[in-house]
Amino acid sequence: MNKVVKKKAGTKAKTRAGAGDAVYTPPQALLKKYADVMIRFALNGGAGIKKGDVVYLVAQKPGLPLAKEMYKTILAMGGFPIVSTIDDEYKLLQVTHGSNEQLSFFPEKYYRGLADSIDHWVRIVADEDPMYLKNADPAKVLMSNRAAKPFREWLDEKEDKGKFTWTLCLYATEKMAAEAGLSLREYWSQIAKACYLNEPNPVAKWKSVFKEMQRMLDKLNKLPIKRLHVAAKETDLWITLGQKRKWLGGSGRNIPSFEFFTSPDWRGTEGKIYFDLPLYRYGNVIKDIRLEFKKGQIVKATAKQNEKMLKELIKQKNADKIGEFSLTDTRFSKITKFMAETLFDENFGGKYGNTHLAVGKSYHDTYAGNTSKMTEEQFEKLGFNHAPEHTDIIATTDRTVTAEMKDGSTMVIYSKGKFTI
Repeated sequence: MNKVVKKKAGTKAKTRAGAGDAVYTPPQALLKKYADVMIRFALNGGAGIKKGDVVYLVAQKPGLPLAKEMYKTILAMGGFPIVSTIDDEYKLLQVTHGSNEQLSFFPEKYYRGLADSIDHWVRIVADEDPMYLKNADPAKVLMSNRAAKPFREWLDEKEDKGKFTWTLCLYATEKMAAEAGLSLREYWSQIAKACYLNEPNPVAKWKSVFKEMQRMLDKLNKLPIKRLHVAAKETDLWITLGQKRKWLGGSGRNIPSFEFFTSPDWRGTEGKIYFDLPLYRYGNVIKDIRLEFKKGQIVKATAKQNEKMLKELIKQKNADKIGEFSLTDTRFSKITKFMAETLFDENFGGKYGNTHLAVGKSYHDTYAGNTSKMTEEQFEKLGFNHAPEHTDIIATTDRTVTAEMKDGSTMVIYSKGKFTI
């Protein structure tokens, strides 16, 4: 599927863009609905912000039209926006001209104050060129990314205490659409459909969808699952859930978000898995990824394109272990196109839904207990993985997921892109 999309469809999309779609801009009414979904719904676990909340709004330059609508919405709700604009050219300059000392620089006082001040974080992904770092040294790119690790950890601590929420969304650009083999208008059409922006009241629609997802989560969390077996193309993988785990989904952290996920005990991961969707990460694309696990750790990692970047990514501390396992039911997801962006691709519906693994950091809120009373050492004892990295890798091929229960019995819980429970 991806060869057709990336080559034939990609060439066609560039022709269309030259004929007029390059100047396509989403209507303001659509952006207003988008802002409502993100600020009035996605934050605060589906409840939206409260009066007096401080919202850190971060956008890459092309996404500023959406950021302005969010800014107005935050003000209308009595919140306090703090805006940060990302220019990808500065990142490129840093990783091509910066020394190791400069790449590792972390202004602690600045970020400590920011972490203490904000209640929510909204990130607008809007790559002017998704491949802008393709010629940069992967080691330097990852070194630069690791510098902000303390900031993320401070926010994780606030989140565990119920004092911080975050969400992500996408603003399409011409080059993002071209990477996916779509015209800009087609790409925006997929965003509107996936985020219910064509609905009269998208916020009400999201709340209805999340209620349906919660019913499925309730069923999943009642099952006494010990471990899962995933069987698919070039895939024979065992995932051990671990003690005191729960499944999550529909929390508003990502828009769109149709995944059902948990952070398993990394120590019980065994076998191999093949990912058919290309991974776009740090301004690079990695294709046809294959991972093999023994006793929880990746012992073999290959890719047909950009294997060097994959290996550098996995070399980071604890990035050779998994932090998340996820399934998407095609009955919920309206995403039918490859989007060349993880935020959408990890929620891909299509014919068979998707499975994705994240290498690296676990999510503490998949702990079935009071996270505010847990220490990092306690999380580690339960097999939660602590890492600076969290990279989702996606497989959309047909798969069967069988649950082995604590009493030894088995049950198929997922087949042909749908949960069967």
